[in-house]
Amino acid sequence: MKVLLVVAHPEAKSFNLAMHQTAVNVLQQQGHEVQCTDLYRMPFDPRSDRHNFQTVLDPTFLKLGMEENHATLHNGFVPLIADEHEKLLWCDMMIWQFPLWWFSVPAILKGWVDRVFSSGRVYGAGRVPYVSGALKGKRAMLSLTTGSPASAYEPTGEYGDIYNILKHIHRGMLAYVGFSVLAPEINYAVAHLSAAEREQMLSRWEGRLKNLMTEDVFDVGRY
Repeated sequence: MKVLLVVAHPEAKSFNLAMHQTAVNVLQQQGHEVQCTDLYRMPFDPRSDRHNFQTVLDPTFLKLGMEENHATLHNGFVPLIADEHEKLLWCDMMIWQFPLWWFSVPAILKGWVDRVFSSGRVYGAGRVPYVSGALKGKRAMLSLTTGSPASAYEPTGEYGDIYNILKHIHRGMLAYVGFSVLAPEINYAVAHLSAAEREQMLSRWEGRLKNLMTEDVFDVGRY
């Protein structure tokens, strides 16, 4: 299996980076090929504009979708974006590791989606959303941490159902371009746990990583 790991956390000693490194270690030990996109360490610029491209379709007015389609046809993406495209097309499985910030992904990860999920290359060009995206047949999963406890993310909790919160990512980003989505790996309130409790989470993560390709697909349309 070929696995792309995308991690978005500014602190190298964070639990998110420990989760990410655990994934690298376990997957490689299992014989899988692994590539990583560590957005803060690159560092990745999340702004999507003309610096995505080496080609220009219309110099007088920037319409990103049209420029993306043009760049797709004329090998016109800058090397950084082209490299990320190749990782997406290469992988069988993609895992995002991130902290839940303001009920969504960190801005740097959203910027990666804005720049890398390009029209013509990843979706569009006659492809039907959810049916025939360029990444159809591949799997994707979110692995995330929260600041609040699990009770806050229950249907009757203060913040509401965590699966509703994640739906715009599951369905609006991943499934839209063709990914089959697995149930998210969610670790709640990690900053408030003991070192032993965090080690238990890492151990549970190790066990799940060993069986990813046999998991059933998560129904992202239920919520």
